[in-house]
Amino acid sequence: MKQLLLIPTALILLLTTTLVIGQNIRFSDPETVISEHFWGDLYANGGNSFFCDTPFTSKGFVLTDGYVYPLADVRSALDCGTSRQCEQDNRYRQIASDMHNMVPVRSRTEMGRRNARYENLGSAVNADECGIRQSAQFFEPPVRVKGDVARTVAYMVDTYQLPWLGSASVFKGWNRLDPPDDGERTRHRRIAEIQGNENPFVTDSERMERL
Repeated sequence: MKQLLLIPTALILLLTTTLVIGQNIRFSDPETVISEHFWGDLYANGGNSFFCDTPFTSKGFVLTDGYVYPLADVRSALDCGTSRQCEQDNRYRQIASDMHNMVPVRSRTEMGRRNARYENLGSAVNADECGIRQSAQFFEPPVRVKGDVARTVAYMVDTYQLPWLGSASVFKGWNRLDPPDDGERTRHRRIAEIQGNENPFVTDSERMERL
């Protein structure tokens, strides 16, 4: 009898593990996820904007839901057509609903980086008040979130077979420069609870070296 009970238990554990390390399969309605889970659950009590680290108690008018891996690049990779056409594509809706890729961003910052590629620009480009460097179509985030950006992009590339938004070596360097801290881990755990899957590059940052 005990042996019979072990089989379904093992299957349950296997399925649970697959869910935890796999892709988002729980959500496929981006608007609902953003309103009810991103702002409604994850940031219900406020927080700090991602790139600028500015505290907020509610979304207000200066913040928006940003995507570390921009949705315009997702649409381009999927070749699903216009924004409206892609909204009818189940694969796009699944990816656009993935909270591991969502961050609270100042609206002005989000508008300026949507079509940019991530790159090291160096001291030749002056940083703004948030520590952001931008030049032409390139965007360098502040040092304190370079690792966060790298691990999110790696997750999107590995999980959904999307192209890199810059050089893989740049992201690997950022991952080493800025390893996961308590804030990133806490946010990650909360998203995993809500969404049902993890970003394995946060739980094991050395995984990026094996990509």
